[in-house]
Amino acid sequence: MKFPVFLVLVAAAMAQSQYDLLLKGGHVIDAKNHISAVRDVAIQNGRVAEVAANIDAVKAAKVVDVSGLYVTPGLVDIHVHVYAGTGKRDAYCGDNSVYPDGFTFRVGVTTVADAGSSGWRSFPDFKDRVIDRSHTRVLAFLNIVGTGMCGGKIEQNLEDMDAKATAEQAKRYPGLIIGVKTAHYTGPEWIPVERAVEAGTMANIPVMVDFGDFRPERPYQELVTKKLRPGDISTHMYLGAVPMIDDNGKVLPYLFEARKRGVIFDVGHGGGSFLFRQAVPAIHQGWIPDSISTDLHNTSMNAGMKDMLNVMSKFLNIGMSVDEVVGRSTWNPAREIKHEELGNLSVGAGADVAVLRIEHGDFGFVDVNGARMRGDQKLECELTVRDGKVVYDLNGITREDWDKLGPRYTAQGDPKWDATIGHAVRARK
Repeated sequence: MKFPVFLVLVAAAMAQSQYDLLLKGGHVIDAKNHISAVRDVAIQNGRVAEVAANIDAVKAAKVVDVSGLYVTPGLVDIHVHVYAGTGKRDAYCGDNSVYPDGFTFRVGVTTVADAGSSGWRSFPDFKDRVIDRSHTRVLAFLNIVGTGMCGGKIEQNLEDMDAKATAEQAKRYPGLIIGVKTAHYTGPEWIPVERAVEAGTMANIPVMVDFGDFRPERPYQELVTKKLRPGDISTHMYLGAVPMIDDNGKVLPYLFEARKRGVIFDVGHGGGSFLFRQAVPAIHQGWIPDSISTDLHNTSMNAGMKDMLNVMSKFLNIGMSVDEVVGRSTWNPAREIKHEELGNLSVGAGADVAVLRIEHGDFGFVDVNGARMRGDQKLECELTVRDGKVVYDLNGITREDWDKLGPRYTAQGDPKWDATIGHAVRARK
């Protein structure tokens, strides 16, 4: 039986409009759903609509060939400093922080958690100044110090470490404030940790600890084996001061015991917290991170750390698999901050996607003491999708060649899948 031509065309048009964007032929890595295989990923209305071995290209308004590339959930970096714009000199509640959008999408990161740059007093300003104006999803650990990570005596002020006020502020913004942070304390007391844990308990959120000075009165071993609760996070896990390797080159047993208790160990590379002489022997003995994070700020990004993909590449070259590295940069951190809607490509999940390639060659990677490690592979970001829209496209793989568009071509793209089209139209006007 033959159908009228117009019905065939209508049917074809309906089929083509089923999905806004189809990423076709890439190697999907989705730790939550235990997928590591070539799959197509279809996106509709800002959400993952289908993940399958072969999705018909005619169903999508836009098809992008990502064969030979890795397709992962948008990366989740749970240790950054992005409370920028306050004008405070030499402080993470100011000039040391960076605006997130300039440093996220270009490396596949779609979600960040600021690690304590603001406290309960300053969080509303941080929310207005950065969070509400960013295209990157910005969440926050609230500093136990009310004024935040403003350096010097401010971060040593025990009187401003108010567990109740911190918990109350966190409860005002559930899901946005995802934890409590204590950092940089130099005194002998356990008070900052104890009050952070108290606040975290009241608000039912995890605590992240940057231990500051390592003092004999409050040994690190006691922090992770007694003071922290299951689900709390010790960041800067490969810091030189962490007691990690014994005289025989073996990882100290208390670390594995702490992990069995449920304490989480996060990388937090930063400008001073990652040494190859700690990380390499530890990883080779199974002491691998629960989550990979950058501790991004204005000095770390120009030193050994650089960015999320540089940190991930270090772990690849030390010997972790690409599946392990991606899982610890997506699903694991999403679970740690109790945002299990993130870090995965489940059908119905928000369509935050990173398309990555592994480059092979002769590369060098640097730790915080300036020591170099040679490597033969590194990750680069080809494409980033945020809420179903392309926000970064390194080589224009979503685009048509200019010389095939005609002599008077205008702004290219479709607002359904391309976040840049609105900017292009405004610029043209």
